Amino acid sequence: MQSLPFIFASAFVIGLTGAMMPGPVLVATINRSARIGFRAGPLVVLGHAIIEAALVIAVILGLGAALQKPLLIKPIMLVGGSVLIVLGANILNEVRTGKAALPGGPDPSSRQVQESLLRPVVEGIVLSASNPYWTLWWATIGLTYIAIASQSGPLGIPAFYSGHILSDLAWYSAVAAGVVVGTRRVTGLGYRLILAGCSIFLIALGFLFAWRGTSGLAAML
Repeated sequence: MQSLPFIFASAFVIGLTGAMMPGPVLVATINRSARIGFRAGPLVVLGHAIIEAALVIAVILGLGAALQKPLLIKPIMLVGGSVLIVLGANILNEVRTGKAALPGGPDPSSRQVQESLLRPVVEGIVLSASNPYWTLWWATIGLTYIAIASQSGPLGIPAFYSGHILSDLAWYSAVAAGVVVGTRRVTGLGYRLILAGCSIFLIALGFLFAWRGTSGLAAML
């Protein structure tokens, strides 16, 4: 049985190594932080935390074994890859049509503010769920940690989850702060080029996931 401080600290460190790897959630944080400021980082993490809390509960209830089966993982990769392609194409279209612009225009209406604050939360949920490697992480490392944490009493899993989420919050808040500072020195063209690069990354990642999902399903037929 591991102590609660050890579970918390180790979950934070391992969660941080995962959070620092480039992926869709990082793209969403960069994109939204450039538009609505630092708060986008914590808001994206909030969406990420919501879907991870749901997955932790599902794993505890028995989903963990199912997630390890190729018959389920391959369709997840195909669907998730398709979602990433669509999201990347939408960002690229905003760049092409001129809808993507640096913040600093007229003050938005209260309705626009509400939508802008909700969008990063939704993107945190959708981009996490559409990343098949996120699912694979929880089916392997995450499942192992839940099994270990559950042996430390009723506070074991909360200690693991809080350490894991705080690592995401720490990293993506730092990324958001860096983006906010950076956009003050970036021209409109530079900003659009950054967004275009992010969208191309999402699309390429989506095609990679979709191809692996499709080839995996074809091999099982």
